[in-house]
Amino acid sequence: MTTERAPGSDPAPGSASASPASGAGAPGSGAGAPGSGSGTPGSGVPAPAPAPTAAVSGPPPPRRRLPRLPGLRPSRLRLPRPRLPRTVRGRRLAVQLCMAAAVLATLPSAWVYTSTEGRVRTVENAPHAPVAVVFGAGLRADGEPSGWLAHRLDAAAELYHDGRVRALLVTGDNSREGYNEPEAMRRYLVAERGVPAAHVVADYAGFNTWNSCARAHDVFGVTRALLVSQEFHVRRALALCEAAGIEAWGVGVHEWRSPLWIYSGLREMAASFTAAWDAAFTPEPQFDGPPESGLREILDGGAEGADEAG
Repeated sequence: MTTERAPGSDPAPGSASASPASGAGAPGSGAGAPGSGSGTPGSGVPAPAPAPTAAVSGPPPPRRRLPRLPGLRPSRLRLPRPRLPRTVRGRRLAVQLCMAAAVLATLPSAWVYTSTEGRVRTVENAPHAPVAVVFGAGLRADGEPSGWLAHRLDAAAELYHDGRVRALLVTGDNSREGYNEPEAMRRYLVAERGVPAAHVVADYAGFNTWNSCARAHDVFGVTRALLVSQEFHVRRALALCEAAGIEAWGVGVHEWRSPLWIYSGLREMAASFTAAWDAAFTPEPQFDGPPESGLREILDGGAEGADEAG
């Protein structure tokens, strides 16, 4: 017996008996598909929004790579990171090595200070000596002594006029054309400070402190002297002149604690390494040369007699 279907009683779209929408994977079938289940129109439940589609803008641009050197991998360019020892023994050894390095770094400076203890004076209490050695300290652009060099020359002139020394030995650099430290120092002492020209002797090969000390002893025959320089430098000059065979006292020129003074003091700490080497091995000066008799003649009174005769 067949049942007749009333008009309008056809199965709703998405039912199992509807052939156009039946079958697995057919459009409109399955849970959650548009028009079926809880998403049917009129059921009160909104259908899920379709997922947005990403816009395709073409393939990404190729990455630029740095050129590789042949036989060298990038991993080899990385520096290893310092790592602290992990064991107690390793950390103790690291601390001991750091302490030993610190002691070695300060040892030359300590030697300079201990070896010159009690031998740095001022202009007012400096002992008497045959000669005062004045070390160069640079020239200005116009060829005149720099500020620090002028202060050294002022102190040396005061020592001479007070009768504490009988002659002045100015030593400096004259290694290039147009730069003559000794001549500028000599000119300043004679023209600005009234020191007789016959009592000023110039050493034109005092390229550094050791050369000045070694030449003062070997070339000019100085065995006892006052050394005139700034406070931060005069101790190193004392140590080196003592190593060169000169019985010396230092006359420290006071300067204001400027950034340049701080830099020069730090520089002296580094220069003490070279000073220790020079004092230990006493190398020959860069230009030794034959003995000079000018200073000896002044000390023996020959130049003074020539001034009186003139």
